[in-house]
Amino acid sequence: MAKTTVDVLIEGGKATAAPPLGPALGPTGLNIGKVVADINTKTAGFKGMQVPVKVIVDTDTKEYTITIGTPPASALIKKETGVKKGSGKANKDYVADLKIEQIIKIAKMKEDSLSGKTMKERVKEIVGTCNSMGIKVEEVPATEAIKMINEGKFDSEIKSEKTEISSEEMAEMKLEQERLQKELEEKRGQFEAQAKTIIETLKGKTSEEIRKALHDAKLPEEIINKFAPRVDEKKDGAKK
Repeated sequence: MAKTTVDVLIEGGKATAAPPLGPALGPTGLNIGKVVADINTKTAGFKGMQVPVKVIVDTDTKEYTITIGTPPASALIKKETGVKKGSGKANKDYVADLKIEQIIKIAKMKEDSLSGKTMKERVKEIVGTCNSMGIKVEEVPATEAIKMINEGKFDSEIKSEKTEISSEEMAEMKLEQERLQKELEEKRGQFEAQAKTIIETLKGKTSEEIRKALHDAKLPEEIINKFAPRVDEKKDGAKK
């Protein structure tokens, strides 16, 4: 029983018979339109993301199986929240908030690559990733959300594998994210003003002395690097 495998990278839900998929499938003798439709059905949840797809074809019977690779959990979380990156200080600054239904949705997408044996365990894995990215879950820090999951707070949603949220909840999430972003911008403005004040009092000091003072003030590394880059960073910038 001879088999051939076609590996392609396509945008979720947008596979077509055009290259690279069509020409790769052509020699197999399959109904390309049907394969494309099957791929789009399987990848519909990954719209806007590049997804690795593998079509394994039995060249004798013309039967085929489609396996879908999934983006990293962090990429799915960013897609679900709409943020471009996680927080630089995950345990203090939060950039977005997700509902438990969205966590379940991501856990289902990543089901084959997560270590948890039950949906509840897989949901907690995704919440753990949220924790490292500064993403809240149900308006609380991810560590608190895991406690709530352990206590059975979301057993109904997890058991039914609920993945849909209402338009009202979506609107609430948008408002919460706007609030979090505004809060981050205000904090950043305060940090920048503090950095400028410290630097003003340290005129004539070396870059390392200034950096130490900024570190002592517990300013974020991003702010420190912006206002007092390391000497080697300055040289690299000059070379460019």
